[in-house]
Formats: sequence, structure tokens, C-alpha cells
Amino acid sequence: MGFTDQEIVALSGAHALGRCHADRSGFDGPWTTSPTMFTNEYYRLLLEEQWVPKKWNGPFQYVDKTSGELMMLPTDMEMVKDPAFKKYTEIYAKDNDRFLADFAKAFVKLEELGCRFPEDTKTYRFKSTLE
Repeated sequence: MGFTDQEIVALSGAHALGRCHADRSGFDGPWTTSPTMFTNEYYRLLLEEQWVPKKWNGPFQYVDKTSGELMMLPTDMEMVKDPAFKKYTEIYAKDNDRFLADFAKAFVKLEELGCRFPEDTKTYRFKSTLE
């Protein structure tokens, strides 16, 4: 779809929200300890936790070695295995504001799928309560 490495890593940060449900996807568990808050915790956990294969009868996934409560998919682990992706994972783990800004840009690109709009098209920006 024409995304850069940075955009791919930024969009992967959406895993900060929600969880997998075994009855729907086959995978099970949340990615973060706060799955209702959109933050850079996903990246920090990828780098700070030790991830081990989950021992179960479901599809291959990882769990954190500390608690066994959090999960990562094999695709998530590529964010730290691939050097080009890891560069941005490290940036986002350290800088929540940078992650949110880059995610917003990449998400607009994903939603618009390359559609071009007239220069005078009005855009709307929703501010967070933190701004």
C-alpha cells in the first residue's frame, strides 16, 4: 500500500488498544496493561519485556515472561527483530508525543488510501484533552 517503514511501525502502535479474543481470532490476550488508553506502552513493552512462546493449543503467539498476562503476535515481534522497524520502535518507546503525531499522519494516509483532495478542502483536527 506504499507505506514507509516508519508508517508501518506507527500504525502497529494501534495494538496499544484492545486485545485478542480466542473465540474470534484464535489469539488471546491484551498487548498492554492499559488496553483502553492510546499510548506508547506497546513499544515500551516490546523493548523492555522478555517475550517467550506461549504454551497452549492455540496459534503461535508470545507472552511476557514476567506475568504471562500480556501477548504479542509474531508480526509484533518484527518491530524489534527488523533493524529498520526497531529504529522507530525505539523512538516511539521514548517519545509518546512523536508516536501520536506520526500515528495520526499514517492513519490519515491509511484512511484516504491515496485520494487527492482539492487544496481548499477544509480539514478538522480534534485536540486531545491533554493539549
